[in-house]
Amino acid sequence: MNKALTATVIIAKLAKLDGWLLRGDGADVVIEKTFSFSDYPQTMVFVNAVAWLAQARNHHPELQVHFNRCTVRFQTHDVAGLSMADFECAAAVDALPGCAPPVAMLAPQP
Repeated sequence: MNKALTATVIIAKLAKLDGWLLRGDGADVVIEKTFSFSDYPQTMVFVNAVAWLAQARNHHPELQVHFNRCTVRFQTHDVAGLSMADFECAAAVDALPGCAPPVAMLAPQP
């Protein structure tokens, strides 16, 4: 059974994830990361891989899909906050083959 993590545990777990950010507060708190791709087909391959992973783990993120990027947000509604499942799924998304660095970490174009 999932239970809400304390703020201290959330910060410790977040520090172990590359590029994931904490957004919101209270029951609206989420962890999120934006992944960048070269084109729409690559973005959709990623989206489908995340969907497969989410279904297999029975923990479904919110996805914002754009032409060349996708923002993934995890939250556990049942606990009105963040649980271990959110951090485990975030790490699993990071481990997907071909994941690009977050948009915020990309070097500016000359």
